[in-house]
Amino acid sequence: MTTLIIGGSGFLGTELTRQAIAAGHSTVATCTTAPGGPSQAQWHPLDLRQPGQLAQVLADVRPTLVVNVASSKASWTVTAQGPIRIAMAAAQHAFRLVHVSSDAIFSGVDRVHYDESCLPDPTSPYGAMKAAAETGVLTVNPQAVIARTSLIIGRGQSVHERAVHEMATGTREGALFTDDVRCPVFVEDLAAALLELAAGEAAGIRHLAGADAVSRHELGTLIARRDGLDASRLRTGLRAQSTLPGALDVRLDSRATQQQLRTKLRGVREFCSVPVSASPVGRPAGQRTYSEGDE
Repeated sequence: MTTLIIGGSGFLGTELTRQAIAAGHSTVATCTTAPGGPSQAQWHPLDLRQPGQLAQVLADVRPTLVVNVASSKASWTVTAQGPIRIAMAAAQHAFRLVHVSSDAIFSGVDRVHYDESCLPDPTSPYGAMKAAAETGVLTVNPQAVIARTSLIIGRGQSVHERAVHEMATGTREGALFTDDVRCPVFVEDLAAALLELAAGEAAGIRHLAGADAVSRHELGTLIARRDGLDASRLRTGLRAQSTLPGALDVRLDSRATQQQLRTKLRGVREFCSVPVSASPVGRPAGQRTYSEGDE
């Protein structure tokens, strides 16, 4: 199987590339500037704002599977139009497509619990882009998988973890919201679940989030304690009093998808209970690009 990871130099993309290689896939990954992940992969530059580049990469690679984790809060072309172009190519050339989406498509206004049957009602420009991508991908390629996820946490490399480290050590000002609730997922669990879905015959929308709903502040506290930092230095705040767009409380219900998977999507209280120093290390952080879970 030839697997193409679009957005392979981002946080999730790096882990996906690593796991695809470990599973024996012939693995190709794309980057916007320079390769930032495992050297065993073949790397191709790709800017989704240039449709000709996408066509050239697909022609060169001839993938069996494409997993798209590329995204940009600042670009409609990358976040909304790019996935639709990939889905059109998948329908034309008969490769399997897994497109990673986000809980940002939901508002949290009329409800907080969202299963796979819930329709998007975004309140932020980024959420609107992700919702447009979902609609377009499934319209042109109903056999594609749309995998919605939440905040992605790793072994210290994610944007959330780095922010907590900086706040706890006094090198960054700011506060962690107590009214902003999500269902964080461990990057290794998410990557394994995406590859498992890709290997099956599932189509349509799937939810891949962790089992625990926590506020940003509780998440920060769990990370700080895991990493031996002083959690009492993490200031609290309210997102409702800020100018940031987006929902407050959005909890992806992943139980239906979890029942179909061997991979366990652990809750943050479980995967943050093991110190990083006691876990396998050496995951390359990679050349940073925006990918799912980085909000």
